[in-house]
Amino acid sequence: MEGYGPASYGDAIADVYDQWYGDLSNTDDAVDALAGLTPPGARVLELGIGTGRLALPLTVRGIEVWGIDTSQAMVDLLRTKPRGEGIRVAVGDMAALDLSTIGGDVEPRFGLVFVAINTFFNLTTAEAQQRCLERVRDVLEPGGRFVLEAFVPDVDRPTNVVEARTVAIDHVILTATRHDPTEQTVTAQFIELSESGIRMRPLVIRYAPVAELDAMASTAGLELVERWSDWKGSAFTADAGVHVSVYAPT
Repeated sequence: MEGYGPASYGDAIADVYDQWYGDLSNTDDAVDALAGLTPPGARVLELGIGTGRLALPLTVRGIEVWGIDTSQAMVDLLRTKPRGEGIRVAVGDMAALDLSTIGGDVEPRFGLVFVAINTFFNLTTAEAQQRCLERVRDVLEPGGRFVLEAFVPDVDRPTNVVEARTVAIDHVILTATRHDPTEQTVTAQFIELSESGIRMRPLVIRYAPVAELDAMASTAGLELVERWSDWKGSAFTADAGVHVSVYAPT
């Protein structure tokens, strides 16, 4: 998508992000699982911290959470929420994972790094995904954990789809997607139609099957230690639509 950059999705969707995704049913389970994986006294880093859906309840539990996000608009919304001002957040690309603006000259280390709700796939090339995993390995403490939640790709999904996401009295939101199975990309537009005009919210993702993620992680110095089909720790099966994968430094 011409003109699309790392911050394009977050900047475009920030104003409706909490409305669309703020009340996901698995949030409490995710917070429980992440808190359970955090070593006592360790810092936690969230990749794609957004408006704080997971980071804020983790801080309520006394966990020191840091974050990185490409979108200043998303971070600005985080700052408006209780405890949001106290979270250290770097605005930048998680592929580079540059924390120098919040960590100083000595690069911080974390007992847990995580990326949730398909955010890893917002890195739109395999090279960017590989660089991100290598940087995650750099900032993990010995014995630390990296957790990645994402959908399991369906290679048979339709190539081009337009469907109604929302149909209301005063507006309609359409989702138009184009799937390229060769490049493993999905290009999408959320198109909001209302009396006041048309609003476009673009999204580009580059998905990867679990086997490819494991291979990239291995190259980065990370090995799979657990994989679940949800945040409750249910066994991962061949027909699972989502995976929560836990990696450790090798």
